[in-house]
Amino acid sequence: MNYSDHSVRSPWVSLFSLLGLTMLCAVGIQLLVLLIQVLLHLGSETSLSDLIQVDFENNLVFSYTMIIASSFGTFLLPTLILQRRDYTESYYPNKRASFLIFIVVAAFMFAFAPLMQLIAEWNMSMRLPTSLHGLEEWMRIKEDEMAELTKSIVMVDDWRLLALNLLAVAVMPAIAEEFYFRGALMNILGRLLKNNHFSIWLTAIIFSAIHVQFFGFLPRVLLGAFFGYMLLWTQNVWVPVLGHFINNGTAVVVAFNYTRSGKSFEEVQSSEVYSTYIYVASFIFSVLLGWYFYSKTKQINYLHGKRLGKN
Repeated sequence: MNYSDHSVRSPWVSLFSLLGLTMLCAVGIQLLVLLIQVLLHLGSETSLSDLIQVDFENNLVFSYTMIIASSFGTFLLPTLILQRRDYTESYYPNKRASFLIFIVVAAFMFAFAPLMQLIAEWNMSMRLPTSLHGLEEWMRIKEDEMAELTKSIVMVDDWRLLALNLLAVAVMPAIAEEFYFRGALMNILGRLLKNNHFSIWLTAIIFSAIHVQFFGFLPRVLLGAFFGYMLLWTQNVWVPVLGHFINNGTAVVVAFNYTRSGKSFEEVQSSEVYSTYIYVASFIFSVLLGWYFYSKTKQINYLHGKRLGKN
């Protein structure tokens, strides 16, 4: 990405437009879904509080609709609207990427998984100073709340619910969040900071923070940075979308298999301890695949530039 190019619209205007659209679309889309839910139940004896409760056993359709609508309204719709306004910027670049690039991304995500689990375990064991005990307690409460919500969604043993979970937890967030964070926000921050690396890491930090899961903060920052570099090097937003989907989809499938095996959510959450050899192999393969990915995309961009120069 070249953030030094002149843009008609100020990056500050783009940033505040994005934030304003985010609030309007997030609230508007979810209110629309809620209104439809209320209208469908007019005349019934069901109370309003029962209607709006996210209950995956008694209100399955509404619960999944709200999850998908939340991703769409909060992240995807604002980006699509802003793209039409900031027509000089590409918030979801789609430069051609070879099939091999997508294969390498998938291999990297699986190769890095053991190391990611180890980093997550270190993050979970984080302890703040005694003076910040209140903050740590609040962070633990938020972590538990998110864990309960996740548990109610992913711990299913029905194939149809697995398909719904893949759509609501993997497909939709992967597309919506990558378009928003790596596509729009990273672009805007890059125009403000004039530095690819600063924009990638700042976007990754914001991406991790909005999940309100502080004891998974560090691994999510790393994932966000990986996705940022994937977009930077390929200029194809679908490359980080694939990486994001694999990360979320793997968790959904693992939870499904655990449920069918009679295991609990706590067992899913408990970190699997690998041998040192596995962690070393994970590191080596991750570095090799990452370097190959970078080299391959650099070669492709070079050849593409030469072709353009000849025309």
